[in-house]
Amino acid sequence: MTTFDPNAAASSDSGIFGLPFSVDEAKLVLLPVPWEVTTSYGGGTSKGPEAILQASKQVDLFDFDLGNIYEAGIAMTDIPHEILQWNHDARKLAEVVIHADESINEGYLKSVRDEVNDYSDKLNQHVYSEAKKYLAQGKMVGVVGGDHSTPFGLIQALLEKHPGMGILHIDAHADLRDAYEGFEHSHASIMYNVITKTPLAKLVQVGIRDFCEEEFIFIQQHNSRIKTFFDAELFEAKMNHKIWSDICDDIIEQLPQEVYISFDIDGLDPRFCPHTGTPVPGGLDFQEALYLIKKVAKSGRKIVGFDLNEVSPGDADGEWDANVGARVLYKLCGYALSHRA
Repeated sequence: MTTFDPNAAASSDSGIFGLPFSVDEAKLVLLPVPWEVTTSYGGGTSKGPEAILQASKQVDLFDFDLGNIYEAGIAMTDIPHEILQWNHDARKLAEVVIHADESINEGYLKSVRDEVNDYSDKLNQHVYSEAKKYLAQGKMVGVVGGDHSTPFGLIQALLEKHPGMGILHIDAHADLRDAYEGFEHSHASIMYNVITKTPLAKLVQVGIRDFCEEEFIFIQQHNSRIKTFFDAELFEAKMNHKIWSDICDDIIEQLPQEVYISFDIDGLDPRFCPHTGTPVPGGLDFQEALYLIKKVAKSGRKIVGFDLNEVSPGDADGEWDANVGARVLYKLCGYALSHRA
């Protein structure tokens, strides 16, 4: 750090946010997971980690709220070529199922689904093993997706270390579908899997505005573990003159002392993420989302981990999505480190 100038342009060989830290030196390690096997609408999220890495080098390091929090050390591991290959192979298989018509034998489709599910299991085990390795070294860990299925292994690893942890889930979608399209670890099933396959005590969802009746019933059936702040309710509260700060207090009151943040970029208004895989009108303003995260950190709760997912750079004009994603990521890193720096 002696020769590092935080006010200068990032060098071409620098790490995430233009920082000079190695993974060994960093207090917070980011795991890039380039994965979009089960996405069924728009694509491109597997390119999210690389796009965010490049866009992050334009983020100014001094933060109005957090100062020079980067000095605690943030590093991203190399994007795993093995996962890129798994993603390529499994995506080809998944497309057979997604685009199947009545002429395709159901037995064949089941065998294809099973193969895709096997790839997803390998991905989850990889993320779990990597997360366990760095957590054992006393580091914080975050996942940079990829689609929203990517953080399951990290959530498992963190629950072993922080069994009382709750999840703050910012998203347009409830993600409570049981094996959507037959894919056990679909991007639309991440929170269903967390509720049914882990001992998580509390899931607090914010900004949800696209969900099916089955998911709505699931929320009601698990209301001791799931609290959902639907986007329509948030909007109506604001229209009735309830200020965002008070709404944030209501959200945070539902969270335990240790918090994991799962941030799907489509939880924001689509003007901030136009190329995300499944954009939905409505959602949080950029500053509203950051203010909520800030209030979580200021409430005395401890952010123990996080993921950022569903950022898609889209076409040649898609750097806006990565730009927004990189800035959300920097805030997530900063508030997580604020308890450790």
